[in-house]
Amino acid sequence: MSTSARSTINPTIVLIHGLWLTPRSWEGWIDRYQKAGYKVLAPPWPGLEGEVEAIRRDPSALKGLRLTTVVDHYERIIRKLDTPVILMGHSFGGLIVQLLVDRGLGEAGVVIDSAQSAGVPVLPFSTVRATLSVLGNPFTFNKAVSLTPSQFNYAFTNELDPVESRKVYDRLAIPGSARILWDGAFSLLNPRASSRVNYGRNDRAPLLFIAGGSDHLVPASVNKANVRKYAKSNAVTAYREFPGRTHNTVGQAGWEQVADFALSWALENSHYQVTADEVQAAFAPTPMRVEQDRPEARM
Repeated sequence: MSTSARSTINPTIVLIHGLWLTPRSWEGWIDRYQKAGYKVLAPPWPGLEGEVEAIRRDPSALKGLRLTTVVDHYERIIRKLDTPVILMGHSFGGLIVQLLVDRGLGEAGVVIDSAQSAGVPVLPFSTVRATLSVLGNPFTFNKAVSLTPSQFNYAFTNELDPVESRKVYDRLAIPGSARILWDGAFSLLNPRASSRVNYGRNDRAPLLFIAGGSDHLVPASVNKANVRKYAKSNAVTAYREFPGRTHNTVGQAGWEQVADFALSWALENSHYQVTADEVQAAFAPTPMRVEQDRPEARM
């Protein structure tokens, strides 16, 4: 598309958080994108409108919460917007973005450390260890379950020592809906589960998978397998792995590089056709080095 054909309306960026977190996990990204001139929305999952501290005191909204309920919630929000939308999601928020893109929403979708969609039967040992407190106990099925500080350190912040990890835990961590995690586990061998998407769809928005090379909760192997499911689609599907990044990648030191790359890719591959240099010019100086490691088109 030529420069003259670009949209003159900036897209709204919608950020979707994952399990055990709230929109507070996106606070750096929200500030960075807003300062670059973009409208940014980071709506919470249904029932999680309060602050972290209040949700910890009363996590009842999470009990029995289902994935389809959360996806429907975001679809209603997005369809009410009067501007084009770029969707970005972290962890289970990444899976939610996959499902929203499959519903025809978004100019582009970026999924970061994404939980896999239905029929991706990859379950690394580190994922089992990170989720054992929930999936190891069937009585958690309809409960809201917290991670302990040490469990959070292993699953999310394994780049930090226990003292520094506890600071992140105290600021960000909330109980998680065990039902949603169980839904994800049941979908591994069930291509018709609630997290199913039409992998062969050609008319969906471009989709970028970002993985962390040191992620325990969703190792890069999970994202690579998920990308391969889209191989029969003619729509753009790309993969980018950041070495050394953990499941805490949206807040881990150096998150700015990931945030800038995510937006650059989304704009370049949507009808906006904005270059990485143009996006970078809107931000405070942060080395991107995108030209050294371009995303792979397919896995």
